Amino acid sequence: MSIIENLKLDEDWLQDEKLQTLFDILEREGGEARVAGGAVRNALMGKPASDVDLCTTVLPEQVLSRLKEAGYKGVPTGIEHGTITAVIEGNAFEVTTLRKDIETDGRHAVVEFGTDWQEDANRRDLTINGLYCDRVGNVYDYVNGYPDIAEKQVRFIGDAAIRIKEDSLRILRFFRFFAWYGEGRPDAAGLKACAQGKDLISGLSVERVWAELKNTFSAPDPGRAILWMRTTGILGVVLPESQKWGTDAIPGLLRLEVQEGWKPDPLFRLMGMVRPDKKTVEGLSDRLSMSNAEKERLTDWADSIAPSPYTSLSDLERQIYHASKQGMLDAMRLEAVHLLGRDDEARALALLKLAKHCEDWVKPKFPLQGHDLAELGMSSGPEMGKQLKALEAKWVESGFSLSKQTLLETIKV
Repeated sequence: MSIIENLKLDEDWLQDEKLQTLFDILEREGGEARVAGGAVRNALMGKPASDVDLCTTVLPEQVLSRLKEAGYKGVPTGIEHGTITAVIEGNAFEVTTLRKDIETDGRHAVVEFGTDWQEDANRRDLTINGLYCDRVGNVYDYVNGYPDIAEKQVRFIGDAAIRIKEDSLRILRFFRFFAWYGEGRPDAAGLKACAQGKDLISGLSVERVWAELKNTFSAPDPGRAILWMRTTGILGVVLPESQKWGTDAIPGLLRLEVQEGWKPDPLFRLMGMVRPDKKTVEGLSDRLSMSNAEKERLTDWADSIAPSPYTSLSDLERQIYHASKQGMLDAMRLEAVHLLGRDDEARALALLKLAKHCEDWVKPKFPLQGHDLAELGMSSGPEMGKQLKALEAKWVESGFSLSKQTLLETIKV
């Protein structure tokens, strides 16, 4: 199959003048260009496109020279693999020359450029990612991807085991795309190949593993993908910290997200699968080379203890003041998930009210500083620090109500 009869895309991004200008540049002198991959897939599934990437029969060096001749910038972002970033009036488009794999090592490939759309499609990972459209919206399908899009089936192109040996990252991509676009049970051949090839994951960089996991956990409902990752043993390989804790909290967590209107949060979902232990999450964060902000949030959560559901708001505020607000919020929300899992709805609802108060609460600023005490004649040093801490404790105990003047009046210099 090539062009799909009686099907034509009519997307706003396809009509964009900048994109059409790029088509003009690439299609000079017999060159061909088509939008490829995600933008076409999402258009056919009624979803917005995040990026519009093109494929072309024009060689990379020629793409660069044509862009320069037309007065536009071309950046050789991946020229050894045929990829140029074209910058048209501030908009960036990735342009990749048609290619086929000559040699693969499980992650990187040696490619040969060509003009055969079928060969280019054959080297892609999943059928739903193997479609193209031309500048007027005609859709081309060389890998039978359109039926899979219609049925929301995530399936490897050709032999799944061979595709995984070519690039072991495809194991994680299989589950990521299933989380975002799949329905029902995952493709049996794909599942089997992923399970059999899971030891290949050890050859991947931890940064790429975490990027794929985070993307998977960011899907609106990754529950079934996480279940199948666990069933095949792949979750245990990429997230061994989950093995002694499990994923039982995930279904309830996802239901509560919908009920409470919480945005999909990959770190919070990760918390539902690991023990709230500081040493554990520090090791996890370091192992996956997480950002400092991600590590801090996980450790703050592990350090936080959800209060009793019947804690007063004033006591809650005092607890939050001396702790991490985000850590407390994560702890309370996750404890509510566990309470609902134990059918303790009353305590869960009470805790959710506290969590909402925590979310909305703005930490007040202590009104005194060292220079305020210095103006009263107190020398800087340990004694001043001790006095400030005592005054702050008194201010917190008052419910943050004591004024600066009232606090100063209590000081004996």
